[in-house]
Amino acid sequence: MYRSVDLFAGIGGIRLGFDIAFKDLIKTVFVSEWDLKAQETYRANFQDPVEIHGDITKIHAREIPDHDILLAGFPCQAFSLAGHKRGFDDARGTLFFDVARIAEYHKPKVVFCENVKNFVNHDKGRTFKIIKTILNDLGYVVFSKVLNSNDFGVPQNRERIYIVAFREDIAPVSFDFPVGTSSGSRISDILEENEVSSKYYLSERYLNSLRAHRRRHESKGNGFGYEIRENDGIAGAIVCGGMGRERNLVIDKRLTDFTPVTNKSGPLNNEFVRTMTPREWARLQGFPDSFKLVVADTHLYKQLGNSVTVPVIEAIAEHVKAILEGSVIEKPLELARGEQMNLFGDIYVNG
Repeated sequence: MYRSVDLFAGIGGIRLGFDIAFKDLIKTVFVSEWDLKAQETYRANFQDPVEIHGDITKIHAREIPDHDILLAGFPCQAFSLAGHKRGFDDARGTLFFDVARIAEYHKPKVVFCENVKNFVNHDKGRTFKIIKTILNDLGYVVFSKVLNSNDFGVPQNRERIYIVAFREDIAPVSFDFPVGTSSGSRISDILEENEVSSKYYLSERYLNSLRAHRRRHESKGNGFGYEIRENDGIAGAIVCGGMGRERNLVIDKRLTDFTPVTNKSGPLNNEFVRTMTPREWARLQGFPDSFKLVVADTHLYKQLGNSVTVPVIEAIAEHVKAILEGSVIEKPLELARGEQMNLFGDIYVNG
């Protein structure tokens, strides 16, 4: 049985991917997430007795149970290079420092991290270089690769960097990240099965304002603006804040009840343009339909936009497991067209 800790846990996407890959061979022994609404979603989906701790910066490493696998989707932050001290001194004041100090104290077999693609170039590449240096100094061999979610069965163009660090005494000479194979999954595969509430449909006034907003930007040579996605296409990366929802609008002509349920300004648009629902965003991230969405939409969009694509995590975790178990993966985790729907209905969220 492998023991894991889930730091910067969010709603548990990284844990879920590892739970699926390791099945009954993994047990989460510690969870840390400061956002209270994210904690609500996490508790609703992981029915175990492990307490969700808050701010990890206030928790001493000795208070965390021993573990084999450290999971961390930490935020991207600049590092101080004052004096070029390297090591912990460069990491102080950042959230990666907490990953490093816990890894130093407990020496888990594996440290797994996920971050945005541009993390590699953040602060002119110095941030990523320091992280690798710190992990090397702590006795870890570091492997990393940028992977696209669209290659792992979901219709979302989402590139993220994944870092897998093995403790030197068990580290392989090389680590082969999974090779995804585009499944042909399309937005139509993740849309709600039934008519959705009119609250997701844009008002005519708001749609016109989005168009005017884009025209203003285009006149200045900018590409910023809303985007209506084709149902037989794929979504852009879902993000929280800003134009996050408006960058992935869809046309859904199934609406029959135009009765306003929110304080929209004016009538709904007659082109059937709407935002995706939280459940559709969850499917874009590969969460199964059994995953409970228990808080208000505003929080769900934030949580899902900040989360990970579960099938990508699962695929990497399969390869991590193979190293730990001394086995070989003969073929990459691939999803044929149609199989991706199993991700949304047939996965049990392990408690």
